[in-house]
Amino acid sequence: MNEFKDKVALVTGASQGLGKGIALALAKKKTTIIGNYIGDDKVAEITLKELRDLGAEAIMIKADISKPAEVEQLFQEIEKRYGKLDILVNNAGTSQAKDIFELDFEDWNRMMDINLGSGFLCSKKAMEIFKVQQSGRIVFVSSLVAQQGALYGHAHYAASKSGQLGLMKTLARTGAPFNVTVNAVAPGIIHTELLENIHGKDGIAELAKTVPLGLGSIDDVGNVVSFLCSDESRYLTGVTIDINGGMYIR
Repeated sequence: MNEFKDKVALVTGASQGLGKGIALALAKKKTTIIGNYIGDDKVAEITLKELRDLGAEAIMIKADISKPAEVEQLFQEIEKRYGKLDILVNNAGTSQAKDIFELDFEDWNRMMDINLGSGFLCSKKAMEIFKVQQSGRIVFVSSLVAQQGALYGHAHYAASKSGQLGLMKTLARTGAPFNVTVNAVAPGIIHTELLENIHGKDGIAELAKTVPLGLGSIDDVGNVVSFLCSDESRYLTGVTIDINGGMYIR
């Protein structure tokens, strides 16, 4: 646990859902948490309190990380406050209940900007820091759909999540000479606010029937990400860990 005490982690999309679970898992190990968010300030404040209640130093920074200028400002703030960064978790993302017949190019570009573009922008800035430090960890939060395609026609979402894995594998090779590991997790059906908003409670109940181990929790994802950020995972890079309760086995 002491290995995390002096570590600084940026978790994007950290105010709720998977990002919150990941931030809490790292905070339990006394990692300094920089939580990025774009939504409700009150929700972010609640999450910040929970992080600090665990004894971790934590701040929340509001920024739209699909925009280069706001990513630049975010990393300037990190540099100013802490002078370093050890961990980046590219979690920020969204989904949209549209299939290929309903999608237009604006929908497509928005999904790519948020889910894939933000990971590129943040990883570029983090890699610049990590190269100088000769150390660092990046974890992408991808999805089951990157492996098997979307269940209900979310073509742009599936494409963006698959794109994350291609980016992750390439960065893994780029970062290896600098002692930087880059990995991903591919969650299946995890009970989050976003899942409820998209599918509703009845839809979630139906989805749960398709999973051998039932629905996963944000803690299930947070614990695996925490492992990928630890010294115990030092020889893992370019790896995607499936967290799907047996829904998809490869």
